[in-house]
Amino acid sequence: MNSQSNHLSDSSQPISDLSQPVSKSSKPISKPISKPASKSAARKRSDFFQSLAFLLMKLSAVVVVLALLAIVIDIVLNGWSAINLTFLTQMPIKGMTAGGILPCIVGTIELVILSLLFAVPAGILSAIYLTEYAPDGKAKWVVEQAVNNLAGTPSIVFGLFGMALFIKYIGLPSSILTASLTMGVLILPVIIRTTQESLLSVPKDLRDASYALGVTKWETIRRAVLPSAYSGILTGIILSIGRAAGETAPIMFTGAVYFYPRIPDSVFSPFMALSYHLYVMATESMNIELTRSLQYGTALILLAIVLLMNLTATAIRRHYKKKLA
Repeated sequence: MNSQSNHLSDSSQPISDLSQPVSKSSKPISKPISKPASKSAARKRSDFFQSLAFLLMKLSAVVVVLALLAIVIDIVLNGWSAINLTFLTQMPIKGMTAGGILPCIVGTIELVILSLLFAVPAGILSAIYLTEYAPDGKAKWVVEQAVNNLAGTPSIVFGLFGMALFIKYIGLPSSILTASLTMGVLILPVIIRTTQESLLSVPKDLRDASYALGVTKWETIRRAVLPSAYSGILTGIILSIGRAAGETAPIMFTGAVYFYPRIPDSVFSPFMALSYHLYVMATESMNIELTRSLQYGTALILLAIVLLMNLTATAIRRHYKKKLA
């Protein structure tokens, strides 16, 4: 009994004693907040390789620009002395060791224009069909892969193809027409691919909005999709201009001649071109060193023509961009 009474007396202590403030020594010890951990070794390694990759890209860009500048400066310095009125307006004489390159300039411009006349409509229409109308399937995949492979085919293969098809099989004469047809086939894959990419970049909402207004598919393509894709299409045409003006192998087999000191009077006439003229003077001239300045002068004029055509196409592209904006 005594033990029970003692136990009850102990448990009957006032509850207020439990609310007494706890001494400082009885406070829970809080764990100090640790400082942010340093970057892991993997993160440091990733940052290092990223910085190295950026550095290599910058160096690559600098090397490419410097190489391009070196080529252009070399051509300008060595070819500027050959540029004069006679060189630009006269016919070549004395086995192309003197005189001018007027037939080459005219022939190159005609070649580029005719090639674009053949390739641009065919390329744009083909790209429209593949992008907007052709059903997805094996046939479409095969055609697109063929276009991609043709874009990387060596130009001499196109030259042999043009000679076999247009001259041997169809029976066309070796002329600026057959050379332009062959060059048109050469640049056709570039125009198709760039046009396809431009059409695919047009937002689907634009097509859907046009269809919602009751517009037909062709009118949607003509009035909504194509204007939005003009910039990319013209980019492909600009790339094609440089290739059509600078390629030599395709026209060697189909129409370009060694010496033809006159302006072509029809599309069935042979012609001279700057790229082939430069090749002949640099490899088959009777005195290569004697014509060295003429070679550089021809290269300089070729660069100037390509640059002028590219600037013209770029100005047209900017005009359409502003018009659409």
